[in-house]
Amino acid sequence: MKRRDFITSSVVGAGALALSGCYKEENRATKSSSVQKKVTLKLATSWPAHFPIMGTGVDNFAKRCFELSGGTLEIKVYPKNILVPALQVFDATSASQIDAFHSGVYYWKGKNSAFSIFGGMPLGLTSEEMLTWLKFGGGMELWRELYAKFNLYPLVGGSTGPQMGGWFKKHINSLADLKGLKMRIPGLGGEVLKRLGVNPILLPAGEIYTALERGTIDATEWVGPALDRMMGFDKAANYYYTGWHEPGSILEITFNKERWEKLSDEHRAIITAASEEMTGTMVQEFRYKNAKALAEMPSNVEIKNFPKEVIDAAKVALKDVLNDESKKNQDFKRVIESYNKFTKLNKKWDDISTRNFLNLRS
Repeated sequence: MKRRDFITSSVVGAGALALSGCYKEENRATKSSSVQKKVTLKLATSWPAHFPIMGTGVDNFAKRCFELSGGTLEIKVYPKNILVPALQVFDATSASQIDAFHSGVYYWKGKNSAFSIFGGMPLGLTSEEMLTWLKFGGGMELWRELYAKFNLYPLVGGSTGPQMGGWFKKHINSLADLKGLKMRIPGLGGEVLKRLGVNPILLPAGEIYTALERGTIDATEWVGPALDRMMGFDKAANYYYTGWHEPGSILEITFNKERWEKLSDEHRAIITAASEEMTGTMVQEFRYKNAKALAEMPSNVEIKNFPKEVIDAAKVALKDVLNDESKKNQDFKRVIESYNKFTKLNKKWDDISTRNFLNLRS
């Protein structure tokens, strides 16, 4: 009996000690969280205040960081032109004037043409495929390596899904109709059209409608039906062409690298998780709202496909652009090789899965 009582008391005692240890660890973790130093970051965007989907996506990202951190991480979002102009957020973050920014990657191709690839490829990968290449195919490592030269640390900050080809004031019946056309279009898509005779122009969101309405530009692409109609493009142009140049554009939420490295592990983990949540939500919201806006498109708008002649010429021009940039820029060559390696790996599976299913469904 004494032996049994001793064993019982020993087991109970050991259990109590174990539980005590658990409570101590829990209290220590709680204490660690409760004494986490309050951090406030300034984040500037390239969009107007609370701009639908992209701007509100960043607003919700900042809210989630605050919630998940228990209020110890506050990200203050500043829309374009409040702290810095829309297309100067890269430089301002690089120079440590602000802590972070949200924008489109291809806006910075003047810094390094390789950046265009991270933003998306004409006639290339969809959003799902782009995100897979970045996360599993080595794209993100290259992106961070190249941005580190500018004291920046990028995260994916959303994706638009497939974009439309743009709004035109006249029919595009042949390659000849593109000659001399002034069109707002960024990235590699702009480089391709430049070789087809178009004059590509880069304009921030708030300036596009006025330029189109007044004839400063002849055509513009933006995103898709939801945001395009909100911008009023259907009132300034009647011909809406289907897309080829941005099948899966990537947005970025990029931090000053020195500032990022000074954040706690907990705050960096929270920011990373919140950015992935924002990306998934943004893709889904774009799909739903684009479908809804397309169903409500006014009758004056004609949805058109580019002639085969134009698409065939765009494919040739794209190949030339990629070859020329690879010869001029070793960074571009390394990134496009990684991109092409994943594309080749992905193609056979995509052909027998997604492509095959969509053909069957249609």
